[in-house]
Amino acid sequence: MFLDPAIRDWVLFPITVIMVLVGVFRHQLTILMTGEPPKADTKDLRQGKALMRGQVLAQNKSYIPASAFVERKKYLCDAYEKGTYLKNKANKEQNAANLMADPKNMEVMMDGMKKQMMGIVPQTLIMGWIQFFFSGFILIKLPFPLGVRFKQMLQSGIMTPNMDVKWVSSLSWYFINLFGLRGVFSLILGGENSADGTRDMAAMSSMGAMGQQPGQPQDYNKLFLGMKDSLSIVYHEWDLDNIEQRVLVKYGKQARLFKSARK
Repeated sequence: MFLDPAIRDWVLFPITVIMVLVGVFRHQLTILMTGEPPKADTKDLRQGKALMRGQVLAQNKSYIPASAFVERKKYLCDAYEKGTYLKNKANKEQNAANLMADPKNMEVMMDGMKKQMMGIVPQTLIMGWIQFFFSGFILIKLPFPLGVRFKQMLQSGIMTPNMDVKWVSSLSWYFINLFGLRGVFSLILGGENSADGTRDMAAMSSMGAMGQQPGQPQDYNKLFLGMKDSLSIVYHEWDLDNIEQRVLVKYGKQARLFKSARK
């Protein structure tokens, strides 16, 4: 099977160029709509760092002795329960309505929704454009062999079970560009850009798994209480327990010392 060169000139290249231009336009439009990011409040940073401190303690518990772990665990659990690190200690039992009433939280939520819309709308339009005008097109043949498992990924929208896996459909080429243009956007717009669609997809999936809407403020009181419950059930085992014996056994010295002691 041979491809018409016109497909390369009028389908393959235009899809790639349009996705690059849409990414650049989306980045500039996001900057205009959201403006400069607000300066982080010291109390907000303190809440996040305090929660991260509990996570670090749970992850690295094996690197400190049992006494040090128990002291840190007791201190953090008491602080989480009393609300020591909360931004508003007097109003610990604030509900979602109180969080939404804060102007800063409302602004953060609106910025998050704007960024999500800037990611969803262009990608939806591009996918609809490709499916409407280039549905069923074969665009390119890969120069290396692939397994049968890649057939569904590379030939989306084409019902041809006997076609070689090397051939790529138009819809699959869209997804390849969606995940593969990250380096191009980083080179053109810098590392912290708003043109990367995969970053929005990852953020939406993580928020959906947590049951949280994009830009919704977090209730740190519930997070602290949850971290307290997690720390209370953490089992501690120090990695340096009996380290001398383990080193001697590893290098074959334990048996020699035992024999010399018997003599």
